[in-house]
Amino acid sequence: MTRGRVVIVGGGLAGIAAALDCARDGAEVTLVESRRRLGGAAYSFTRDGIVADNGQHVFLRCCTAYRDLLARLDATDLVTLQARLAIPVLAPGGHVAWLRRSALPAPLHLAGALARFNHLGLKERLGVARAMRALRDVDPEAPAAEGRAFGDWLREQGQGAAAVEAVWGLIARPTLNLDPADASLAQAAFVFQAGLLRHPAAGDVGYARVPLSAIHDEAARRALALAGVEVRLRRGATAIVTEGRRFRVEVNSAPTLEADAVILAVSHDRAARLLPAGAGVDVVELTRLGRSPIVNLHVLYDRRVLAEPFAAGVRTPVEWIFDRSASAGLDAGQYLVVSLSAAEAQLDMTVEDLRACYLRALAELLPAASGARVETFFVTREHAATFRAVPGARALRPGPRTAIPGLVLAGSWTDTGWPATMEGAVRSGQAAAREALAAVVRRPESAHNGTTPHRASLVRTA
Repeated sequence: MTRGRVVIVGGGLAGIAAALDCARDGAEVTLVESRRRLGGAAYSFTRDGIVADNGQHVFLRCCTAYRDLLARLDATDLVTLQARLAIPVLAPGGHVAWLRRSALPAPLHLAGALARFNHLGLKERLGVARAMRALRDVDPEAPAAEGRAFGDWLREQGQGAAAVEAVWGLIARPTLNLDPADASLAQAAFVFQAGLLRHPAAGDVGYARVPLSAIHDEAARRALALAGVEVRLRRGATAIVTEGRRFRVEVNSAPTLEADAVILAVSHDRAARLLPAGAGVDVVELTRLGRSPIVNLHVLYDRRVLAEPFAAGVRTPVEWIFDRSASAGLDAGQYLVVSLSAAEAQLDMTVEDLRACYLRALAELLPAASGARVETFFVTREHAATFRAVPGARALRPGPRTAIPGLVLAGSWTDTGWPATMEGAVRSGQAAAREALAAVVRRPESAHNGTTPHRASLVRTA
Protein backbone atom coordinates (compact mmCIF):
# COMPACT_ATOMS: atom_id res chain seq x y z
CA MET A 1 0.00 0.00 0.00
CA THR A 2 1.34 3.40 -0.95
CA ARG A 3 1.35 6.31 1.48
CA GLY A 4 0.30 8.79 -1.17
CA ARG A 5 2.23 10.97 -3.53
CA VAL A 6 4.75 13.48 -2.20
CA VAL A 7 6.31 16.21 -4.34
CA ILE A 8 9.54 17.71 -3.04
CA VAL A 9 10.56 21.12 -4.31
CA GLY A 10 14.32 21.56 -4.07
CA GLY A 11 17.19 19.13 -4.53
CA GLY A 12 19.60 20.26 -1.84
CA LEU A 13 20.54 18.12 1.14
CA ALA A 14 17.19 18.76 2.81
CA GLY A 15 15.28 17.67 -0.28
CA ILE A 16 17.46 14.60 -0.83
CA ALA A 17 17.07 13.46 2.78
CA ALA A 18 13.31 14.05 2.69
CA ALA A 19 12.92 12.15 -0.60
CA LEU A 20 14.81 9.11 0.66
CA ASP A 21 12.80 8.98 3.89
CA CYS A 22 9.45 9.37 2.14
CA ALA A 23 10.29 6.69 -0.43
CA ARG A 24 11.55 4.32 2.27
CA ASP A 25 8.24 4.61 4.07
CA GLY A 26 6.15 3.83 1.01
CA ALA A 27 5.33 7.16 -0.60
CA GLU A 28 5.44 7.80 -4.33
CA VAL A 29 7.99 10.62 -4.57
CA THR A 30 8.84 13.18 -7.23
CA LEU A 31 11.65 15.67 -6.62
CA VAL A 32 11.88 18.79 -8.78
CA GLU A 33 15.00 20.95 -8.89
CA SER A 34 15.48 24.15 -10.89
CA ARG A 35 19.20 23.56 -11.45
CA ARG A 36 20.71 20.91 -13.70
CA ARG A 37 22.22 19.20 -10.64
CA LEU A 38 21.41 18.17 -7.09
CA GLY A 39 23.29 19.29 -4.00
CA GLY A 40 21.98 22.80 -3.42
CA ALA A 41 24.66 25.02 -1.89
CA ALA A 42 27.24 22.23 -1.71
CA TYR A 43 28.35 21.59 -5.29
CA SER A 44 31.33 21.54 -7.67
CA PHE A 45 32.24 23.17 -10.97
CA THR A 46 35.22 23.36 -13.34
CA ARG A 47 37.26 26.54 -13.65
CA ASP A 48 40.65 27.03 -15.31
CA GLY A 49 41.00 23.27 -15.58
CA ILE A 50 40.38 22.77 -11.84
CA VAL A 51 37.46 20.80 -10.45
CA ALA A 52 36.52 23.15 -7.61
CA ASP A 53 33.86 23.23 -4.91
CA ASN A 54 31.79 26.38 -4.51
CA GLY A 55 32.99 26.52 -0.91
CA GLN A 56 34.69 24.40 1.70
CA HIS A 57 32.10 22.35 3.55
CA VAL A 58 33.13 20.30 6.57
CA PHE A 59 31.25 18.18 9.08
CA LEU A 60 32.01 16.94 12.58
CA ARG A 61 31.68 13.55 14.20
CA CYS A 62 28.63 14.89 16.04
CA CYS A 63 26.88 15.44 12.69
CA THR A 64 25.14 12.08 12.90
CA ALA A 65 22.30 12.83 10.46
CA TYR A 66 24.68 13.92 7.70
CA ARG A 67 26.93 10.92 8.32
CA ASP A 68 23.91 8.62 8.12
CA LEU A 69 22.96 10.27 4.83
CA LEU A 70 26.45 9.59 3.49
CA ALA A 71 25.94 5.91 4.30
CA ARG A 72 22.58 5.89 2.51
CA LEU A 73 24.26 7.47 -0.54
CA ASP A 74 26.97 4.77 -0.39
CA ALA A 75 29.44 7.66 -0.11
CA THR A 76 31.15 7.05 3.23
CA ASP A 77 34.37 6.11 1.44
CA LEU A 78 34.30 9.47 -0.37
CA VAL A 79 34.93 11.43 2.83
CA THR A 80 37.54 11.34 5.56
CA LEU A 81 36.97 11.83 9.29
CA GLN A 82 39.79 12.53 11.73
CA ALA A 83 40.52 9.77 14.23
CA ARG A 84 41.10 12.54 16.77
CA LEU A 85 40.58 16.31 16.55
CA ALA A 86 43.76 18.11 15.47
CA ILE A 87 43.75 21.66 14.09
CA PRO A 88 46.98 23.51 13.28
CA VAL A 89 46.54 27.22 14.00
CA LEU A 90 49.02 29.40 12.08
CA ALA A 91 50.24 32.90 12.84
CA PRO A 92 52.44 35.16 10.67
CA GLY A 93 56.07 34.11 10.67
CA GLY A 94 55.23 30.42 10.43
CA HIS A 95 54.32 30.06 14.12
CA VAL A 96 52.07 27.04 14.73
CA ALA A 97 50.02 25.99 17.74
CA TRP A 98 47.84 22.89 17.70
CA LEU A 99 44.35 22.38 19.04
CA ARG A 100 44.33 18.64 19.72
CA ARG A 101 42.04 16.60 21.90
CA SER A 102 43.23 13.90 24.24
CA ALA A 103 41.51 10.68 25.28
CA LEU A 104 40.30 12.25 28.54
CA PRO A 105 36.56 12.81 29.09
CA ALA A 106 35.04 16.16 28.13
CA PRO A 107 35.89 18.92 28.85
CA LEU A 108 39.30 17.73 30.07
CA HIS A 109 40.04 16.42 26.58
CA LEU A 110 40.93 20.00 25.57
CA ALA A 111 42.90 20.96 28.69
CA GLY A 112 46.30 19.99 27.32
CA ALA A 113 45.73 21.72 23.99
CA LEU A 114 44.66 24.91 25.72
CA ALA A 115 47.63 24.79 28.10
CA ARG A 116 50.02 24.61 25.13
CA PHE A 117 48.19 27.12 22.93
CA ASN A 118 50.94 29.71 22.79
CA HIS A 119 49.08 32.12 20.52
CA LEU A 120 47.65 33.38 23.83
CA GLY A 121 49.36 34.27 27.08
CA LEU A 122 48.92 32.15 30.20
CA LYS A 123 46.38 34.52 31.74
CA GLU A 124 44.30 34.53 28.55
CA ARG A 125 44.39 30.73 28.34
CA LEU A 126 43.16 30.42 31.92
CA GLY A 127 40.41 32.91 31.13
CA VAL A 128 39.34 30.86 28.09
CA ALA A 129 39.16 27.72 30.26
CA ARG A 130 36.93 29.49 32.80
CA ALA A 131 34.67 30.82 30.05
CA MET A 132 34.42 27.34 28.48
CA ARG A 133 33.19 25.97 31.81
CA ALA A 134 30.65 28.78 32.05
CA LEU A 135 29.45 28.16 28.48
CA ARG A 136 28.67 24.54 29.33
CA ASP A 137 26.00 25.82 31.71
CA VAL A 138 24.26 28.11 29.22
CA ASP A 139 20.92 26.67 28.14
CA PRO A 140 20.59 27.07 24.36
CA GLU A 141 16.80 26.71 24.72
CA ALA A 142 16.48 29.59 27.18
CA PRO A 143 14.87 32.75 25.75
CA ALA A 144 17.35 34.85 27.68
CA ALA A 145 20.25 33.19 25.88
CA GLU A 146 18.55 33.52 22.51
CA GLY A 147 18.03 37.22 23.09
CA ARG A 148 21.67 37.97 23.94
CA ALA A 149 24.69 38.51 21.72
CA PHE A 150 27.57 36.07 22.13
CA GLY A 151 30.01 38.96 22.03
CA ASP A 152 28.35 40.64 25.02
CA TRP A 153 28.53 37.40 27.00
CA LEU A 154 32.22 36.96 26.11
CA ARG A 155 33.00 40.44 27.37
CA GLU A 156 31.24 39.66 30.64
CA GLN A 157 33.47 36.60 30.93
CA GLY A 158 36.57 38.79 30.56
CA GLN A 159 37.42 37.61 27.04
CA GLY A 160 39.55 40.17 25.23
CA ALA A 161 40.08 40.67 21.51
CA ALA A 162 43.00 38.22 21.31
CA ALA A 163 41.03 35.38 22.91
CA VAL A 164 37.98 36.10 20.77
CA GLU A 165 40.05 35.94 17.60
CA ALA A 166 42.25 32.98 18.50
CA VAL A 167 39.63 30.67 20.06
CA TRP A 168 36.03 31.81 20.07
CA GLY A 169 35.97 33.28 16.58
CA LEU A 170 38.00 30.37 15.24
CA ILE A 171 35.02 28.10 15.92
CA ALA A 172 32.01 30.42 15.91
CA ARG A 173 32.76 32.32 12.72
CA PRO A 174 32.79 29.33 10.30
CA THR A 175 29.97 27.42 12.03
CA LEU A 176 27.59 30.36 12.47
CA ASN A 177 28.84 32.45 9.54
CA LEU A 178 28.85 35.47 11.84
CA ASP A 179 31.34 37.30 13.99
CA PRO A 180 30.96 36.39 17.68
CA ALA A 181 29.87 39.97 18.35
CA ASP A 182 26.82 39.51 16.12
CA ALA A 183 25.80 35.92 16.90
CA SER A 184 23.11 34.69 19.25
CA LEU A 185 24.49 33.39 22.56
CA ALA A 186 22.07 30.47 22.41
CA GLN A 187 23.26 29.38 18.97
CA ALA A 188 26.92 29.80 19.92
CA ALA A 189 26.40 27.82 23.12
CA PHE A 190 24.78 25.04 21.11
CA VAL A 191 27.72 24.89 18.70
CA PHE A 192 30.37 24.74 21.41
CA GLN A 193 28.43 22.28 23.55
CA ALA A 194 27.56 19.92 20.69
CA GLY A 195 30.98 20.10 19.03
CA LEU A 196 33.47 20.49 21.87
CA LEU A 197 32.17 20.50 25.42
CA ARG A 198 29.85 17.51 25.85
CA HIS A 199 31.59 14.57 24.19
CA PRO A 200 35.34 14.28 23.55
CA ALA A 201 35.06 12.90 20.01
CA ALA A 202 32.24 15.18 18.85
CA GLY A 203 34.50 17.79 17.24
CA ASP A 204 36.62 15.50 15.08
CA VAL A 205 36.64 17.09 11.62
CA GLY A 206 35.45 15.44 8.42
CA TYR A 207 35.53 16.61 4.81
CA ALA A 208 35.07 15.31 1.28
CA ARG A 209 38.01 13.61 -0.45
CA VAL A 210 36.31 14.14 -3.82
CA PRO A 211 34.47 17.07 -5.42
CA LEU A 212 31.25 17.76 -3.52
CA SER A 213 29.07 17.03 -6.54
CA ALA A 214 30.43 13.49 -6.65
CA ILE A 215 28.59 13.00 -3.35
CA HIS A 216 25.63 15.38 -3.33
CA ASP A 217 24.75 15.05 -7.01
CA GLU A 218 26.12 11.86 -8.56
CA ALA A 219 25.87 9.55 -5.54
CA ALA A 220 22.57 11.16 -4.54
CA ARG A 221 21.04 10.54 -7.97
CA ARG A 222 22.03 6.87 -7.79
CA ALA A 223 20.57 6.47 -4.30
CA LEU A 224 17.35 8.24 -5.24
CA ALA A 225 16.99 6.05 -8.33
CA LEU A 226 17.41 2.91 -6.25
CA ALA A 227 14.78 4.21 -3.82
CA GLY A 228 12.31 4.75 -6.64
CA VAL A 229 12.30 8.54 -6.51
CA GLU A 230 11.55 10.36 -9.74
CA VAL A 231 14.01 13.25 -10.12
CA ARG A 232 13.26 16.09 -12.52
CA LEU A 233 16.13 18.52 -13.03
CA ARG A 234 15.88 21.99 -14.60
CA ARG A 235 12.26 22.01 -13.49
CA GLY A 236 11.72 24.75 -10.94
CA ALA A 237 8.38 25.10 -9.20
CA THR A 238 6.56 28.35 -9.98
CA ALA A 239 3.52 27.96 -7.74
CA ILE A 240 1.92 25.66 -5.17
CA VAL A 241 -1.87 25.60 -5.36
CA THR A 242 -4.18 23.93 -2.84
CA GLU A 243 -7.14 22.02 -4.25
CA GLY A 244 -9.26 20.76 -1.42
CA ARG A 245 -7.01 18.43 0.52
CA ARG A 246 -4.55 17.96 -2.32
CA PHE A 247 -2.01 20.13 -4.14
CA ARG A 248 -0.99 21.17 -7.60
CA VAL A 249 2.66 22.08 -8.09
CA GLU A 250 3.13 24.20 -11.19
CA VAL A 251 6.52 23.65 -12.82
CA ASN A 252 8.23 25.75 -15.47
CA SER A 253 8.17 24.19 -18.95
CA ALA A 254 6.57 20.99 -17.64
CA PRO A 255 3.15 19.56 -16.79
CA THR A 256 1.64 20.40 -13.42
CA LEU A 257 2.21 17.82 -10.69
CA GLU A 258 -0.51 16.62 -8.33
CA ALA A 259 0.34 15.57 -4.80
CA ASP A 260 -1.09 14.54 -1.46
CA ALA A 261 1.76 16.36 0.30
CA VAL A 262 4.39 18.91 -0.73
CA ILE A 263 7.75 19.48 0.93
CA LEU A 264 9.13 22.93 0.16
CA ALA A 265 12.90 22.45 0.55
CA VAL A 266 14.28 25.71 -0.84
CA SER A 267 15.93 28.81 0.61
CA HIS A 268 13.89 30.95 2.97
CA ASP A 269 13.75 33.74 0.38
CA ARG A 270 12.33 31.44 -2.27
CA ALA A 271 9.97 29.76 0.20
CA ALA A 272 8.51 33.18 0.99
CA ARG A 273 7.69 33.60 -2.71
CA LEU A 274 6.19 30.12 -3.18
CA LEU A 275 4.11 29.70 -0.04
CA PRO A 276 0.39 29.84 -0.87
CA ALA A 277 -2.09 31.92 1.07
CA GLY A 278 -3.24 30.30 4.28
CA ALA A 279 0.06 28.59 5.05
CA GLY A 280 0.27 30.45 8.34
CA VAL A 281 3.91 31.45 7.82
CA ASP A 282 4.78 35.11 8.10
CA VAL A 283 6.79 35.74 4.94
CA VAL A 284 7.97 39.08 6.30
CA GLU A 285 9.55 37.27 9.22
CA LEU A 286 11.20 34.83 6.81
CA THR A 287 12.87 37.67 4.97
CA ARG A 288 14.04 39.08 8.31
CA LEU A 289 16.28 36.00 8.68
CA GLY A 290 18.58 37.88 6.35
CA ARG A 291 21.66 36.70 4.51
CA SER A 292 25.26 36.17 5.52
CA PRO A 293 27.86 35.72 2.75
CA ILE A 294 30.86 33.44 2.33
CA VAL A 295 33.77 34.20 0.01
CA ASN A 296 36.27 31.56 -1.11
CA LEU A 297 39.65 32.22 -2.69
CA HIS A 298 41.06 29.51 -4.95
CA VAL A 299 44.85 29.52 -5.29
CA LEU A 300 46.95 27.13 -7.36
CA TYR A 301 50.67 27.16 -6.50
CA ASP A 302 53.41 25.53 -8.56
CA ARG A 303 54.59 23.58 -5.48
CA ARG A 304 53.42 22.38 -2.08
CA VAL A 305 53.27 25.19 0.47
CA LEU A 306 50.96 23.71 3.14
CA ALA A 307 51.95 20.45 4.80
CA GLU A 308 48.60 19.75 6.49
CA PRO A 309 45.20 19.03 4.92
CA PHE A 310 43.80 22.19 6.51
CA ALA A 311 44.73 24.95 8.96
CA ALA A 312 43.27 27.99 10.68
CA GLY A 313 44.84 31.43 10.95
CA VAL A 314 45.20 34.03 13.72
CA ARG A 315 46.46 37.62 13.52
CA THR A 316 45.89 37.41 9.78
CA PRO A 317 43.00 38.04 7.36
CA VAL A 318 43.22 34.33 6.42
CA GLU A 319 40.61 32.39 8.40
CA TRP A 320 40.78 28.77 7.21
CA ILE A 321 42.89 27.13 4.49
CA PHE A 322 42.18 23.76 2.87
CA ASP A 323 44.34 21.65 0.58
CA ARG A 324 42.00 20.48 -2.20
CA SER A 325 44.69 19.20 -4.56
CA ALA A 326 43.61 15.56 -4.41
CA SER A 327 39.90 16.25 -4.88
CA ALA A 328 40.73 18.45 -7.88
CA GLY A 329 42.74 15.65 -9.43
CA LEU A 330 46.05 17.53 -9.45
CA ASP A 331 49.27 15.58 -9.77
CA ALA A 332 51.58 18.63 -9.48
CA GLY A 333 51.60 21.82 -7.48
CA GLN A 334 49.10 22.49 -4.72
CA TYR A 335 45.55 23.83 -4.87
CA LEU A 336 44.47 25.71 -1.74
CA VAL A 337 41.09 27.19 -0.86
CA VAL A 338 40.87 30.06 1.63
CA SER A 339 37.42 30.15 3.21
CA LEU A 340 36.18 33.50 4.54
CA SER A 341 32.96 33.46 6.58
CA ALA A 342 30.77 36.44 7.46
CA ALA A 343 32.49 38.02 4.49
CA GLU A 344 30.56 41.26 4.03
CA ALA A 345 33.78 43.26 3.61
CA GLN A 346 35.36 40.80 1.15
CA LEU A 347 32.15 40.51 -0.84
CA ASP A 348 32.67 43.97 -2.33
CA MET A 349 36.44 43.69 -2.88
CA THR A 350 37.71 43.27 -6.43
CA VAL A 351 39.53 40.11 -7.45
CA GLU A 352 42.72 42.17 -7.79
CA ASP A 353 42.41 43.56 -4.27
CA LEU A 354 41.65 40.13 -2.82
CA ARG A 355 44.62 38.66 -4.64
CA ALA A 356 47.01 41.34 -3.39
CA CYS A 357 45.80 41.12 0.22
CA TYR A 358 45.51 37.37 0.63
CA LEU A 359 48.53 36.20 -1.33
CA ARG A 360 50.63 38.43 0.89
CA ALA A 361 48.89 37.06 3.99
CA LEU A 362 49.40 33.46 2.84
CA ALA A 363 53.11 34.12 2.31
CA GLU A 364 53.31 35.41 5.89
CA LEU A 365 51.65 32.26 7.24
CA LEU A 366 53.30 29.72 4.94
CA PRO A 367 57.02 30.38 4.45
CA ALA A 368 57.10 28.11 1.39
CA ALA A 369 54.48 30.26 -0.33
CA SER A 370 56.75 33.30 -0.46
CA GLY A 371 58.90 31.65 -3.14
CA ALA A 372 56.14 29.81 -4.96
CA ARG A 373 54.56 30.88 -8.24
CA VAL A 374 50.80 31.42 -8.31
CA GLU A 375 49.49 29.80 -11.46
CA THR A 376 45.78 30.39 -10.92
CA PHE A 377 43.74 32.64 -8.64
CA PHE A 378 39.98 33.02 -8.72
CA VAL A 379 37.16 33.90 -6.35
CA THR A 380 33.74 32.42 -5.62
CA ARG A 381 31.16 34.45 -3.72
CA GLU A 382 28.06 33.08 -2.02
CA HIS A 383 26.04 36.24 -1.38
CA ALA A 384 23.31 34.41 0.54
CA ALA A 385 25.23 31.45 1.94
CA THR A 386 23.26 31.24 5.21
CA PHE A 387 20.68 33.07 7.25
CA ARG A 388 21.93 35.33 10.06
CA ALA A 389 21.88 33.57 13.45
CA VAL A 390 21.62 36.84 15.36
CA PRO A 391 19.83 37.29 18.71
CA GLY A 392 16.13 36.66 18.19
CA ALA A 393 16.55 34.80 14.90
CA ARG A 394 15.21 31.53 16.25
CA ALA A 395 11.77 33.04 16.70
CA LEU A 396 11.78 33.70 12.96
CA ARG A 397 12.62 30.08 12.05
CA PRO A 398 9.44 28.06 11.48
CA GLY A 399 9.13 24.37 12.13
CA PRO A 400 8.26 21.90 9.35
CA ARG A 401 4.48 22.08 9.76
CA THR A 402 2.42 24.85 8.16
CA ALA A 403 -1.25 25.70 8.68
CA ILE A 404 -2.10 23.72 5.52
CA PRO A 405 -2.03 19.98 6.27
CA GLY A 406 0.43 18.28 3.97
CA LEU A 407 2.38 21.42 3.08
CA VAL A 408 5.73 21.11 4.85
CA LEU A 409 8.90 23.19 5.08
CA ALA A 410 12.52 21.99 4.99
CA GLY A 411 15.90 23.67 4.86
CA SER A 412 18.72 24.56 7.21
CA TRP A 413 16.87 27.82 7.98
CA THR A 414 13.96 25.98 9.62
CA ASP A 415 13.98 25.46 13.37
CA THR A 416 16.19 22.41 13.77
CA GLY A 417 18.18 23.89 16.66
CA TRP A 418 21.29 23.62 14.50
CA PRO A 419 22.93 26.50 12.64
CA ALA A 420 22.87 26.67 8.83
CA THR A 421 25.01 23.60 8.21
CA MET A 422 24.81 20.39 6.20
CA GLU A 423 23.72 18.64 9.39
CA GLY A 424 20.92 21.14 9.93
CA ALA A 425 19.76 20.71 6.33
CA VAL A 426 19.59 16.91 6.59
CA ARG A 427 17.78 17.03 9.93
CA SER A 428 15.24 19.42 8.48
CA GLY A 429 14.59 17.05 5.59
CA GLN A 430 14.06 14.15 7.96
CA ALA A 431 11.62 16.18 10.08
CA ALA A 432 9.76 17.30 6.95
CA ALA A 433 9.40 13.72 5.72
CA ARG A 434 7.89 12.63 9.04
CA GLU A 435 5.39 15.48 8.92
CA ALA A 436 4.46 14.93 5.27
CA LEU A 437 3.92 11.19 5.74
CA ALA A 438 1.84 11.79 8.87
CA ALA A 439 -0.33 14.25 6.96
CA VAL A 440 -0.96 11.69 4.21
CA VAL A 441 -1.84 9.00 6.73
CA ARG A 442 -4.35 11.37 8.35
CA ARG A 443 -6.01 11.63 4.92
CA PRO A 444 -7.52 8.17 4.27
CA GLU A 445 -9.49 9.34 1.23
CA SER A 446 -6.21 9.92 -0.70
CA ALA A 447 -6.71 9.08 -4.35
CA HIS A 448 -3.54 7.02 -4.26
CA ASN A 449 -4.61 4.59 -1.54
CA GLY A 450 -4.52 1.01 -2.73
CA THR A 451 -2.18 1.68 -5.65
CA THR A 452 1.34 0.45 -6.04
CA PRO A 453 4.21 2.97 -5.82
CA HIS A 454 6.49 3.11 -8.83
CA ARG A 455 10.01 1.80 -8.46
CA ALA A 456 11.67 2.96 -11.66
CA SER A 457 13.28 6.36 -11.34
CA LEU A 458 13.48 8.82 -14.18
CA VAL A 459 16.01 11.68 -14.18
CA ARG A 460 14.92 14.38 -16.61
CA THR A 461 17.43 17.04 -17.55
CA ALA A 462 15.66 18.89 -20.33
